[in-house]
Amino acid sequence: MKRKVTLKQIAKELDVSISTVSKSLRNSLEIGEETRLKVQAFAKFYHYKPNNIALSLKNRKTKTIGIIIPEIVHHFFSTVINGIEHVANENGYSVIICLSDESFDKEVLNMEMLANGSIDGFIMSLSKETQFKADFHHITEVINQGMPVVMFDRVTNEILCDKVIIDDKSAAYEAVQSLIDKGRKKIALVTTVDYVSVGKLRTDGYIKALLDNDIPFDENLIIKIENVDTCEITIGRLLEDKAIDAVFAVNELFAVTIIKTANKIGLHVPNDLAVIAFTDGIISKYSTPTITTVSQSGRKMGSKAAKMLIKRLELEEEEGEENYKTEVIETHLIERESTN
Repeated sequence: MKRKVTLKQIAKELDVSISTVSKSLRNSLEIGEETRLKVQAFAKFYHYKPNNIALSLKNRKTKTIGIIIPEIVHHFFSTVINGIEHVANENGYSVIICLSDESFDKEVLNMEMLANGSIDGFIMSLSKETQFKADFHHITEVINQGMPVVMFDRVTNEILCDKVIIDDKSAAYEAVQSLIDKGRKKIALVTTVDYVSVGKLRTDGYIKALLDNDIPFDENLIIKIENVDTCEITIGRLLEDKAIDAVFAVNELFAVTIIKTANKIGLHVPNDLAVIAFTDGIISKYSTPTITTVSQSGRKMGSKAAKMLIKRLELEEEEGEENYKTEVIETHLIERESTN
């Protein structure tokens, strides 16, 4: 008797990516004919069955929502989950949470696992690797099968679905403007790599604030962190080599690392160096000094995403693509000791 295989096992056996297997099985012309035929033959021989959503599932609700997030260590994602759970439970829904660990393959596998009838719809934030690859076929497949998806925070314009975001560019602009208003002139930015959508937008807001105030833009003052494990070394070089008087960080982990590194080299926060971050989590409230932050309202974002998804699930008639909405959650600056 032939063994049953999964998408992951086929990829491993044939030494190709999960994306290649998935596209080959859909007969995508993006994949060469030889590879497509090899994958299809292997899948047929081992009786591979994709986890498609059966038509009968439309009439058999699980009352469960699937959540896929890149990581759970950041306070922001935990507050989003809190908001989702509150609204879901109020409406009789349970939630299943999966972590992509910033991996494209894991994101694909999580969606495949949950889309077999375990849940009614998805709420998700894209992994770094998915944004880098710009490959969203797994999300398109789920939507095409009739399962609604709501994206939040890290989203893509390539997918037509409901989305919940903040205005990252405007929020960053406001944060940098506040530093300029306090007399800071040489402001550095510690951010993520450009393919992470929120990092790119926050960088745009930072640059615009400088230019609008006739402050020269120096690209050497932008540090893009790809590996969190080495960010302290990178930040140390920035503080030692550049005569800066403020830093805008795109998350509170970077901000607290900046303050720790500044202390090590004898810089006083905020007298010598002002620091602002995004998130407004536990770290910002209880660090020494406390950190001025842009509040992302994660709980509100989660609540809105859950309401949008549940509304989709409970509509009697499906809405067309033109009715997809993008909700923008307001942000505000919370001033604390790191900029006073």
